[in-house]
Amino acid sequence: MTSKTKRAVGAGRPHPLGVHWDGEGANVAVFSENATRIEICLFSADGRRETERVTLPERSGPVWHGYLPNLAPGARYGLRAHGPYAPEHGHRFNPHKLLLDPYARALHGRFIPGDAGLGYDPASPDGDLSFSRVDSAPTMPKCVMTAPAPPVPADERPDTPWPDTVIYEAHPKGLTRLWPKLPKARRGTCEALAAPPVLEHLTSLGVTALELQPVHAFADERRRFERGLVNYWGYDSIGFFAPEPRYLGPAGPAGFREAVRRLHAAGIEVILDVVYNHTAEGDQSGPTLSFRGLDNAAYYRLRDGQARYYVDETGCGNTLDVAHPYVLRLVLDSLRWWVEAMGVDGFRFDLATALAREAHGFDPRGGFLDALRQDPVLARVKLIAEPWDVGPGGYRLGEFPPEFAEWNDRFRDGVRRFWRGDAHGAQEMAERLLGSAGTFDHDGRRSWASVNCVACHDGFTLADVTTYSRKHNEANGEDNRDGHDENWSDNCGTEGETEDPEILRRRARRQRNLLASVFLAQGTPMLRAGDEIADSQRGNNNAWCQDNAVGWIDWARADTALLGFTRRLIALRRAHPCLRQSRFLHGRERTGDGAPDVEWLGLDGTPVDWEDPELNGFCLLLAAPVGASDPTPDRSRIHQGDHGHQGGGRIDRDDHNDRRSDGDRMALVINRSAEAVSIRLPALGDDRTWLRVLDTARPEAPETVCGDFRPDIEPESIVAFIASVVGSRP
Repeated sequence: MTSKTKRAVGAGRPHPLGVHWDGEGANVAVFSENATRIEICLFSADGRRETERVTLPERSGPVWHGYLPNLAPGARYGLRAHGPYAPEHGHRFNPHKLLLDPYARALHGRFIPGDAGLGYDPASPDGDLSFSRVDSAPTMPKCVMTAPAPPVPADERPDTPWPDTVIYEAHPKGLTRLWPKLPKARRGTCEALAAPPVLEHLTSLGVTALELQPVHAFADERRRFERGLVNYWGYDSIGFFAPEPRYLGPAGPAGFREAVRRLHAAGIEVILDVVYNHTAEGDQSGPTLSFRGLDNAAYYRLRDGQARYYVDETGCGNTLDVAHPYVLRLVLDSLRWWVEAMGVDGFRFDLATALAREAHGFDPRGGFLDALRQDPVLARVKLIAEPWDVGPGGYRLGEFPPEFAEWNDRFRDGVRRFWRGDAHGAQEMAERLLGSAGTFDHDGRRSWASVNCVACHDGFTLADVTTYSRKHNEANGEDNRDGHDENWSDNCGTEGETEDPEILRRRARRQRNLLASVFLAQGTPMLRAGDEIADSQRGNNNAWCQDNAVGWIDWARADTALLGFTRRLIALRRAHPCLRQSRFLHGRERTGDGAPDVEWLGLDGTPVDWEDPELNGFCLLLAAPVGASDPTPDRSRIHQGDHGHQGGGRIDRDDHNDRRSDGDRMALVINRSAEAVSIRLPALGDDRTWLRVLDTARPEAPETVCGDFRPDIEPESIVAFIASVVGSRP
């Protein structure tokens, strides 16, 4: 195909970037400061045949642009970039490689890993310094021009306050792929995320935010692909605007937007796990799919004096250079688009330290974070950092700006170690229950900054934490070398599945203890999807390539007893402001009745001996100030959603903000020892008594009054008591 065009081409404009329809044709604008020519290639509807190739006629600074009349939504296209192929100088232009438009809103087809996608000849002794003349178009998905999407109305958003947030982390396919009540054709799609049975499950569970693993278009790694494995988790993005085609149903990207709308109607926010730190193009031996071919030296961080090679602070072969103004612009444009056009309510930034690293190192006031926080659209959504990467000084827990919450791996590991029986575990457990104040209580940060979990997509599931003492990743094809070795797990007596009733009893109680530790702690609780039903990955703690029964949630084997307990836990948290206070608790503040906001007692009633390495538990007394905000919604004023079932709906925000608490006190007694204990709870006065509302040793026991204030606490358990007005409850 020559570059001869078949239509008159106008000059167009250098903005907005991408291919945009104006009702009569399309403006095309592509950033590349080092290219010598940019072409847009049009394809047949099935994406198999290139029908036209058009050179963009104008250049304004680093932006190439043109106007194509009569180009309508639905058109399939790709880009080709001409320029120097000089890897030693950082340039890898190769017009034989069809490239994705970084601003494409939709893709048609999937990547086919192979030699055709390489910018070099793999058979050449010169390796990536050689030049490939193989056309990659047959192996590439095609960009799809879409019509403009109207903005999502602000009043459709739940806008849940941080202290009331309960996050449910899920894979966009794995959540519903085996859901029995869904039609098979819909299972595993974005549309299924808001199907009535899924909404019913989420709303009855009590979660307020669905956090999805990456939905951006991504590519499979060739080595795994050729072994029959795929990049199931999707942490190798290549299109920051386009939803991954394999997750879309018949409605395409509009189906994702509709799913968000239905989730909003049920009172559930949507948070996206986003990967802007690296791309699927990998290191110098990887494929040329988009950014590498458009302007390798601009999009990526290259080594000083060795521009052939990439700075790799992500462990994935490359690192995006978000310090470059046009790369920063791309990321911010992408984030705004997902908020404004698709309705997303927040983002979890994968390997966020890589995004915050300047030339001098990690900088919480660096360019990317500053740009994000001052943006009038993005400053109002939920921002969550994964506060580490593999670069120098990459672990930065607690060091992100106050607008961010952060995944707290110390909570996960500390809680696991405590229940496993490790020495000094109780001291760390105490710190985690109060929102990890030693890490986060500075610069005006709030306790919700600590995102607390005991399991997430990366690592063992909750059930596997109690079933396996070592990882079992043989199915990944790495001889079990991949994945974390330190899981702080405990099989409770035997490795793997068993029918021993005593081991099963211990495992079930341990799971309840781990979940209770999350939902009774200050901070933002996060539940891995499937953990509420004891879903297992068969001991695989790195299931990133398992797009099969290992990685999908097995709803047919649901532990309904654990599900009921989890619902009860979340409801207890929602009902009691003392469990979700936004300020850090240090025992210095007093409530209206003179009680300190937090107190500690030993299990024998004496002060806690924090120097004891074998300390097995304590009593934590919590108090919320009189008049503290009580966001528990009045269910009679919840607007019913359009999903046709009870239990969901949008909270009336005026009612939500006006409810106030008249004081809330709770006692959490934690006993990990092998012996039962009897603890004396402090007297409350004539008009109040302690009410036992939750017991992990007796999960189905009803609420009971503790008349003598000396309740028994079973071994390996957590018991929660609330201060109740005499005669007000059973």
